[in-house]
Amino acid sequence: MSPSEARPFTLPLPDEAATVAFAEDVALCLAPGNVVALSGGLGAGKTTFARALIRAVADDPRLEVPSPTFTLVQTYALGRLPIAHFDLYRLAAPEELDEVGLDEALTSGAALIEWPERAGTRLPRTNRLDIAFDIAGEGRVAAIAGSPDVLARLARSRAIRAFLDRAGWAGARRRHLQGDASTRRYERIRADGRTAVLMDWPAASAPAVLDPRVIFRARDVRAFIAVDGALRGLGLSAPEIFAADTGRGLLLLEDLGAEGILRDGLPDPERYVTAVDVLAMLHAGPRPTELPLPDGGLHPLPAFTAEAFAIEVTMFLDWYVPHLTGAPAAPAMREEFTLIWRDIIARLASKERGWVLLDYHSPNLLWRAGRDGLARLGIIDFQDLMAGPSAYDVASLCQDARATVPPALETELRGRYVARRTEADPEFDAEAFAEAYAILSAQRATKILGVFARLADHAEKPGYLKHMPRLREYLERSLAHPALNRYALWYRTHLPPSR
Repeated sequence: MSPSEARPFTLPLPDEAATVAFAEDVALCLAPGNVVALSGGLGAGKTTFARALIRAVADDPRLEVPSPTFTLVQTYALGRLPIAHFDLYRLAAPEELDEVGLDEALTSGAALIEWPERAGTRLPRTNRLDIAFDIAGEGRVAAIAGSPDVLARLARSRAIRAFLDRAGWAGARRRHLQGDASTRRYERIRADGRTAVLMDWPAASAPAVLDPRVIFRARDVRAFIAVDGALRGLGLSAPEIFAADTGRGLLLLEDLGAEGILRDGLPDPERYVTAVDVLAMLHAGPRPTELPLPDGGLHPLPAFTAEAFAIEVTMFLDWYVPHLTGAPAAPAMREEFTLIWRDIIARLASKERGWVLLDYHSPNLLWRAGRDGLARLGIIDFQDLMAGPSAYDVASLCQDARATVPPALETELRGRYVARRTEADPEFDAEAFAEAYAILSAQRATKILGVFARLADHAEKPGYLKHMPRLREYLERSLAHPALNRYALWYRTHLPPSR
């Protein structure tokens, strides 16, 4: 539902379980700056709703949520979304609202406000959801109105609830699950001792081509369904799809758990070896560039082109060089960089091509100890599968951008990959692979330094700065290959260690 289609509505709440479920639905659609105004007489259900919503955001059903009747406000620092719970019943005059910190609460979190009528006209008119509770027989009824954008998000959340009901997960508990940097949202779903993961991915309004020349990204759940089926067909542990609503962009997926391939923040050698074995298997034979869909259609894999690689490395000039030097890259510096990378990337034209999962590294790889062989590795976030140089994902894993892979382990993993490929095909060209690996690992480190600099400097995400030393060290490893001699000279001339 778009904001223009959002309309007030009435919702019956026949029992407390329905009120709690509705509170969860609201909790999943809240954003910083939102006000939820709860009105209704004594015993109408306002406090029950507020407690359920706060516990849902906290993912703690036993969280103590006292009524703020006498303190006027109770705050909860809940990570994803801080909540301030106001009870204005004892507010003597609307002017007193200025003294209880509503504006401060809305800068980074949301506010639940009981007895909002006591505030007069001093509550925000935008980013607001109004819920009026009333007693209806043994249950309650809620009249819902508010800002079109908030109502539209609530309508989406209620559509997810209806999808879960149809899928056999009626009454399920919904909780926010940390997602990725895309437009996709994820929830962990629990019901009757079962768990699942909900993917919420409305069809993109933007075109699939992010750059009109070369860079493609999947637009909707059909891409995920196609790639998931292909990976599972090879015996790999991609999540089973329990239910799908492709029109609304909703998937209910097998929960592969939260145990990754790191231990105490460090790469676990056994798990990384399994991950590289998976790649060796994927690359050992020809793979289709069109994947079947359940409806009989086909999902074509976009090509990861030389133009795409060239555009990606320019992010180093656009963002990392200014981050490091405090000034834009000079035209001559930029021209030399571009010519060097044009020649380097051209060397990939003769290298083996296959499936490229793109983000094959620790955040997207899970460990399934109860399974055997390659199925021990759970794989997620693969919907952007492309056709490109096979060595790309090997570089992504062996130079993990989020966890430091020591040089000895990187060497072991690369050797393992070459051994597995040679076992499957004695004609495997290990020398060509080594060159492709060096080029692609350098390209990735160069690109990601630019991406992380942009996120730190322009998206107010300084946490990405901690990864930069690791990426610089990876880049130094890759520059040792002769194919990168010219870039190594450029890099050390313009960005010496003293910088």
